[in-house]
Amino acid sequence: MKFGILKERKNPPDRRVVFSPNELTILKQKYKNVSVKVEHSEIRIFEDSQYQNLGIEVTNDISDSDFFFGVKEVPVENLIPNKSYFFFSHTIKKQPYNRKLLQAILEKNIDLYDYETLVDTENRRLIGFGRYAGIVGAYNGIRAFGIKFEMFKLPKADTLSGKDALISHLKRLVLPPLKFVITGTGKVGNGAKEVLDAIKIKEVSAENYLTKNYAQAVYTQIDVLEYNKRKDGQTLDFTDFYQNPKEYVSDFEKFTKVTDIYITGHFYGNDAPAILTQEMLKANDCKIKVVADISCDVNGPIASTLRSSTIAEPLYGYLPDENREVDVFHPAAIVVMAVDNLPCELPKDASDGFGEMFLEHVVPAFFNNDKDGILHRAKITEKGKLTPRFSYLQDFVDGK
Repeated sequence: MKFGILKERKNPPDRRVVFSPNELTILKQKYKNVSVKVEHSEIRIFEDSQYQNLGIEVTNDISDSDFFFGVKEVPVENLIPNKSYFFFSHTIKKQPYNRKLLQAILEKNIDLYDYETLVDTENRRLIGFGRYAGIVGAYNGIRAFGIKFEMFKLPKADTLSGKDALISHLKRLVLPPLKFVITGTGKVGNGAKEVLDAIKIKEVSAENYLTKNYAQAVYTQIDVLEYNKRKDGQTLDFTDFYQNPKEYVSDFEKFTKVTDIYITGHFYGNDAPAILTQEMLKANDCKIKVVADISCDVNGPIASTLRSSTIAEPLYGYLPDENREVDVFHPAAIVVMAVDNLPCELPKDASDGFGEMFLEHVVPAFFNNDKDGILHRAKITEKGKLTPRFSYLQDFVDGK
């Protein structure tokens, strides 16, 4: 079995990689019948020599590989027919900008696996960069507050060496008694929590957060039933919310009245209710000053996310009364941080963590006849057709 590690070709450049040199070394030691080639790259966070020094072949031609592993979408012109590819395809939600990519994959008889579709039997994601999105998102949210109110200056995350450096800079700050709320308890939300815990911001219950004042910075982390409620007033469980999202409305407004910095780590389904509306943000008693929208669904559940921002220009101002973008320093502006590729700011840490998860949760499936069905569930296309699990994409492919 031949694995090929792709050079990233999408712009803006992404320095992450699926397998670090160390992870590939472990892979080769554990599975003797696998060979690995790494495609030469000038931008990858790990230099070619770091692979070569561990005896891993680096070359300009990896076309004889059976499986190709990249991070971002592979440009249509670089796809090799009749091969198997792993990358974030951004197609499973019918993203219109990648229709041609999916069409080309089918035309070229490619088997496509998406990291987002690697799930267990209960449909829980096995791997992802979510933790690092949460870590950088929390850092950027605090940095945004310092910039807006000219209280402190933090360096941009992508100029630092990694997570430990981010934490080190945050620990030097003396924060006022801010209140932070995190929505979501998955990898993203817990990544944000990891940062707040590391800098000793006190965690409090949602009830105390809403009703008590504190002399120090505090945060609360809430899950879907704490910021959504059924329209009919019933109190049911998580399963009901996920099965019947249209029966719910946002109950987040009570948090807007006491929150300074809102960090989003929730998953947003198509039929889920909006969480933070323009009306909430316009209210005279809304206290929110910064929205660090890690989830970054444009035209989604967070009204202030008018567009995604960039690593180069991560912040913009949002004027609730007029629902438009303004300068960050506009006196009535809420600061929005909506970078949609946050893990790129910690490329080494993110790559190390991703490869570790892939090696643990996914690689065994290549060598045990996929006994747990991981690869079977993840496969989007096969032999020029959509697999049954992803047949709902057919009208998208057909342009309907």
